Amino acid sequence: MSENLILSCHAEDCPSELLAAIDAGLHAHNLAAAPLDQVRSLAVGMHLPDGALLGGALGRSWGLCCELQQLWVREDRRGQGLGATLMRAFEAQAAARGCELIYLETFSFQAPGFYRHLGYEEAACLEGFAPGLAKYLMRKRLERAAP
Repeated sequence: MSENLILSCHAEDCPSELLAAIDAGLHAHNLAAAPLDQVRSLAVGMHLPDGALLGGALGRSWGLCCELQQLWVREDRRGQGLGATLMRAFEAQAAARGCELIYLETFSFQAPGFYRHLGYEEAACLEGFAPGLAKYLMRKRLERAAP
């Protein structure tokens, strides 16, 4: 190689221009390689009559798969079944789109037991974060929605 290349390393405070350029380059490559225009957002929210948000589930679907990216219930409303209600609604919306699989990631300090109770199974477990913590990839097969 005859070029004089410069390698820059940033352990902290990465320059925003570098992050944006890498993100844009990968995005352009991905768009050329896969039909990412078919990825669709999916969101379910639960509110009080006055509009106050109690919780929600956010994700996206692509083909037969749906990814749950975030599930949150307001702290004073946890343990009352709202999370399960949000998950059932999220799953129903995914099934109505034709999705057959939902997957998610959760840390051991978050909610793996909650998801197991809802029928999710562990697909992978990554350890080595902080001592005693693990990250789980979980999945659940869905029944297709009736037409």
